[in-house]
Amino acid sequence: MIAAIKSPGSNTRGLLAYLYGPGRQDEHLDPHIVAAFAALGMPDPGRSEDATLTELGRYLDEPVRLRNSEFGRLVIDHVWHCPVRAAPEDRYLSDVEWGEIAQRLVAAAGIAPEGDDLACRWIAVRHADDHIHILATTVREDGRRPKLHDSGIRVGDACRQIETEYGLRQLKKGDRTAGRRPTQAEMYKAERLGWEQTSRDWLQDRIRAAIPHASSAEELLAYLEADGIAIKPRRGPSGDLLGYAAGRPGDLNKDGEQIFHAGGKIAPDLTLPKLKARLETTEPEEHPTARRERPTTPWHRAIDALDILHAGMADDTHAQAHIIALGDLIEATAQNAPAQFHAELRAASRSFARAQRSLVRAENQAAHALRKAARDIAHTATGPDGSALAGLLAALVWATIVAARWHEARNHNQQTEAARQTLHHLQNAADHALTPVVDNLAARQPTDQASRTLAHDVHAAVPDHADRILADPGWPALATVLADAEAGGHKPHQLLEEAAAQCELTTARQPARVLITRIQHTSRNPAPNLRAEAARRCSTLLSGSESSPSPIGGISAGPAVRRAARPGR
Repeated sequence: MIAAIKSPGSNTRGLLAYLYGPGRQDEHLDPHIVAAFAALGMPDPGRSEDATLTELGRYLDEPVRLRNSEFGRLVIDHVWHCPVRAAPEDRYLSDVEWGEIAQRLVAAAGIAPEGDDLACRWIAVRHADDHIHILATTVREDGRRPKLHDSGIRVGDACRQIETEYGLRQLKKGDRTAGRRPTQAEMYKAERLGWEQTSRDWLQDRIRAAIPHASSAEELLAYLEADGIAIKPRRGPSGDLLGYAAGRPGDLNKDGEQIFHAGGKIAPDLTLPKLKARLETTEPEEHPTARRERPTTPWHRAIDALDILHAGMADDTHAQAHIIALGDLIEATAQNAPAQFHAELRAASRSFARAQRSLVRAENQAAHALRKAARDIAHTATGPDGSALAGLLAALVWATIVAARWHEARNHNQQTEAARQTLHHLQNAADHALTPVVDNLAARQPTDQASRTLAHDVHAAVPDHADRILADPGWPALATVLADAEAGGHKPHQLLEEAAAQCELTTARQPARVLITRIQHTSRNPAPNLRAEAARRCSTLLSGSESSPSPIGGISAGPAVRRAARPGR
């Protein structure tokens, strides 16, 4: 059940004309009042020929006129309008049931609290089977205005309780991070102009698509302007950017002027302060002794960045930052993947936009690596090869599962559902990308003897999933990947253990396919050389001990390190 409180109005008679009229497409049938304030002292215009809409409008507005004449300050935003609609699959609700629902909602909103004899005047009109309209005039009988702050949240909570008690479809509880629903005027305008999306939805998609291409708010606005979007920046006397509004080309008012929407009205996370915090992070300095693997493509570097996402979820502020950056990476991937993947990946990006927003503050600096990976993909001029794309999509699937679990553990219902919808689209794209990779690998599977040896490795490394992996049609392809990795100096047993820790095998329909891209990515780097790694660590610690004493009694760690660097002794 959805209760959509409209912006305050000033024309009670005009709204009544709509509620009791035929509707825009003759969809209003038998309009009549199903509930009203206790002192309604006139008949229903929908049931009596003696009652008129003008009389009803004057009766509802009486406290407004009295206040205006007494205080001398006109109240013009006094019309409260809230359509309440049941889901299409919900059962038929009687007039009595709709009346009870209306009374509960006006009480929750603060229009007419229970037991308050001086509350606002209101009526609930039904002109269709599946919904009612509540109309109230927001001046109480004692001349005061009702307290309607956060009324939308209270009404939403009441709807969730009503759904449970009446056996209706149960929606997720909101958390004040959802975007604004398109108004009827916006939807009718889009339909009239032949647009598939309303202006605010269209602008939201364009701004999100531009985010991976920018490293600052100024750069983002410049990118949007270059893309043909009208931008109206708000600057201080010093020239600093204080805010912005964006307009869709061709979206004009009645005077032919461009209509602009403030960033926060387009989406809650697209305000200028949030965009600045998201974009303007500094790159952490790399330690001078950090290992440098062989050069990789942006697609492989993105997989590396996703590997650290699970570790970054322990702290909530870091987790929120990684989820926001994950959305940027999904968007960048959607823009640069081959054309046959565009539909699924664009749908995934749109779905995940809701999962990116929560009430948890984001420590954006923590997700710099993931955000940089999104920018690298957005700026790359070359597309991915088949295995790189399959590997990245598989990594995005796993990262989205991690994000969904994080939201679910914190009762972020809307975000959890959005992440699950994203997961559906990503899994479809990943399956599509992996199919030719698996076919090519299976065509050159190792010998029977080598396959049996590798099967022993599977039983030793992942005993809980071994039988399902070996029975998977993708096992011959996985065996090829393990054989190739072993030829490159890697240990299949170790690769399987590491891959299983980075994948979801319990719920995977085809666990062997899930492991293929993970192991392919890991085995791209040279096999680790234990002696060389020990020598590197020794050199690092020795150089540090020469310049500064040990923190424990000033004793140098050099001899112990030198012994550790000779594991054979």
